[in-house]
Amino acid sequence: MKILVTYASRVGSIAIVADKIGETLNRIGETAVVKPMNEVTDVKPYDAVVAGSMIHSERWLPEAISFLHRHQSVLTEMPFAIFTVSMAPEMKEKRWYRAAVMEWIAPVRSLVRPFCEELFSGDLDNTDKPAPEDRLKFKLSSLFGVLQDNPHKKWYDIERWAVTLPVHFNSSNQESRTSPHGQD
Repeated sequence: MKILVTYASRVGSIAIVADKIGETLNRIGETAVVKPMNEVTDVKPYDAVVAGSMIHSERWLPEAISFLHRHQSVLTEMPFAIFTVSMAPEMKEKRWYRAAVMEWIAPVRSLVRPFCEELFSGDLDNTDKPAPEDRLKFKLSSLFGVLQDNPHKKWYDIERWAVTLPVHFNSSNQESRTSPHGQD
C-alpha cells in the first residue's frame, strides 16, 4: 500500500511526528511518502492519505483546510486518517482540553470524514515560537506544572497508532467495496 503522510506546520514539530508515522509505516512493510501539504499537488497516486496539522488559534492551520478543500473529492473516496498536534495531551485537565480539540477539528471532519484520527502532543521546546508572548506562555505553563512533556511516551503513542493504520485502511477499503454507497 502506498500511503501519503502529509502535514501543515508553522514551527516544525508536526513534521517530526509525520516523519515518525512515515518511518513506522515503512518499517512494517508499507510504502510511505512524507511531504508537507504545500508540496502535494495530487493525491490520486496514493492508496491512502494520512493528513495532520497543528492546532493554532483553536483550529487546524488554514493551509491544511485549503489542502482538504483542494483534494476533497478524491479524499472522500479513499482511506483517509488525520492526526492533530496540540499541547492538550500534556495539560493537567486532559479530558477538558482533549474534548475542546475534538470540537476544534470538527470542521475537518465535515470536509472529509476520516476513517481514524489521533491527537498527539507537541514539543515543549519553545525556542522556535515566533512571538515572545507565545514563548512566555509556554515557559510559565511549564514552570507552574500545567504542561508536562514526556517524549518517550509521545514516540510510543505515535508508533502505536501508525502500526494500526494499514488495518484501518484495509477495513475502509473492504467497507467501500461491500457498501452500496461505495460503488459507482
